[in-house]
Amino acid sequence: MAKKKKDMSWLLDDEDDTSIEVTDCNGNPLLSGDSVIATKDLKVKWATDIKRGDVFKNIRLTDDADLIESGKMVLRTEFFKKK
Repeated sequence: MAKKKKDMSWLLDDEDDTSIEVTDCNGNPLLSGDSVIATKDLKVKWATDIKRGDVFKNIRLTDDADLIESGKMVLRTEFFKKK
């Protein structure tokens, strides 16, 4: 009796097909290391509120196209524009 081969294709790295395009509130593409500016005042729990015009430098992209990271904060791209 022949043994069945297990399907291990999910282990392969197929990131070429699933590239995520992250855009700001105006539709401009964002890259890691960019700077963004807040477009409106935002309330933040347990931290200082974000005021309109605050700049966040050296952002990092996440797996989600709607989220970016700056320091320890995760920010929604709909409230920020590229500097």
